Amino acid sequence: MEVGWLAGIIIGGLAGWLAGKLMDIRFGIFMNIVIGMVGAVVANAVFDAANVHVASGWLGYLVQGFVGSCILLFVAKLVRR
Repeated sequence: MEVGWLAGIIIGGLAGWLAGKLMDIRFGIFMNIVIGMVGAVVANAVFDAANVHVASGWLGYLVQGFVGSCILLFVAKLVRR
């Protein structure tokens, strides 16, 4: 099942918000959501290229997006210093 682009934006934003809360990184809610969406897109592309499937549908997209968001937020925090 493929996630549509609008659902991808919403789920990616949720993943970014959750990652920001878990990692206690405060770029502001808007920036965390944007980083989350970018992280979700990148992570899903990497997971698909590596043929790794966590789960199907929106739950898989959320988990993969969360992982990508955590990594991207960590990198953004390092760059911000």
